[in-house]
Amino acid sequence: MSTLSIAEALAYRGQLAALSDSADLDTALLLCHCLSKPRSYLYSWPERELTAIELAQFEALFARRLAGEPIAHILGHRDFWSLSLAVSPASLIPRPDTECLVERALEVIDAQQQPLILDLGTGTGAIALALASERADAQVLGLDCVAEAVALAESNRAALGLTNVRFQQSNWFADAGSSLYQLIVSNPPYIDAEDPHLLEGDVRFEPRSALVAADGGMADLKHIISHAPSYLVAGGVLLLEHGFQQAAAVREVLSERGFSGVESRRDYGGNERISWGVWRDE
Repeated sequence: MSTLSIAEALAYRGQLAALSDSADLDTALLLCHCLSKPRSYLYSWPERELTAIELAQFEALFARRLAGEPIAHILGHRDFWSLSLAVSPASLIPRPDTECLVERALEVIDAQQQPLILDLGTGTGAIALALASERADAQVLGLDCVAEAVALAESNRAALGLTNVRFQQSNWFADAGSSLYQLIVSNPPYIDAEDPHLLEGDVRFEPRSALVAADGGMADLKHIISHAPSYLVAGGVLLLEHGFQQAAAVREVLSERGFSGVESRRDYGGNERISWGVWRDE
């Protein structure tokens, strides 16, 4: 086809239906990217024909999505909370359900004055940056063991102009220093290495180190729970994201370590996705 209208380009979504639950949105986002226009433009000017350059770019990007590449990697960014974040294959793509963790974190620090917050396994910096953007008086430290992820998080920080958050390389708490925090948050790897979902969808393009943990997916969660008390003030909270079938196990580990007020909360899909506990000095 030598020419293609916006309406005809949007109809490509049918080819994505078997691959993506968001085929309509994916197609629209790719088209917006090629046209440098907002989504409202697509529906205001459906008869507008793409130029040869726009058509070539759209078909090339659509082919990448059809091959399974995540839309966030194709576009180079993902919206999370109220922020637009650069993404790369070096880190996990921020998920909407992780916003549930941000919501709970903001509740935890609501009455705190100038809270200190530690984000473990920060990746793109999504959680740390969301919290820093909401609480200008907070001081947030994001740690990640992958140098490329730390660089990406710092790039996102600079782009957003946030000055109350910093990022550094560390294998969990190894280089966290001696500060005590009111809140420690983490979305660590929690998928079992044998989980068949690792061979499906977007996760095929994401680093295994950000997804998979030993001990049936519980190893990193257990490590964080074990060591977190050394970095929490009395009354400080450890808040974790985990797999939808791990809530009971995470609550048990938190309680055995001595955390009180242990609870879980469901994500937007109705699954128990985050759990937390309050640390009291032993």
